[in-house]
Amino acid sequence: MKVEAGIFEGTAVFAFVVAIVYGFWAQEPIGTTALVLTGGLALLVGTYFRFVSRRMEMRPEDDPEAEVSDGAGELGFFSPGSYWPFGLAAGCALVGLSLAFFHIWMLVGATVVVILTIGGLLFEYHRAPQKH
Repeated sequence: MKVEAGIFEGTAVFAFVVAIVYGFWAQEPIGTTALVLTGGLALLVGTYFRFVSRRMEMRPEDDPEAEVSDGAGELGFFSPGSYWPFGLAAGCALVGLSLAFFHIWMLVGATVVVILTIGGLLFEYHRAPQKH
């Protein structure tokens, strides 16, 4: 995760430098604030990745001498044919749309859709114990 930390920290430095240049050149506070906040968020993520990389063992992605075969193997379980992510994305899109146009009635319904689809996604493969 050191590579990812370096990418985000480099992005943060770039955003801070651009914010300074933009602030002096354009004399416009909104863009400067946006660039400073972008740099701050990138620095936050980069610092988190740096702390996490200290606690975990070295991955093949972090080893400059690694071969492609070092990263082979099972990465985890991914559901082959689930419709829950589509429902979750649709619910999140509805939440964003309702916030953009300030439709509280739609926000309530979209939030219910998001909560239900998160539950469906989490418990997709959960089976209740047999009752006999």
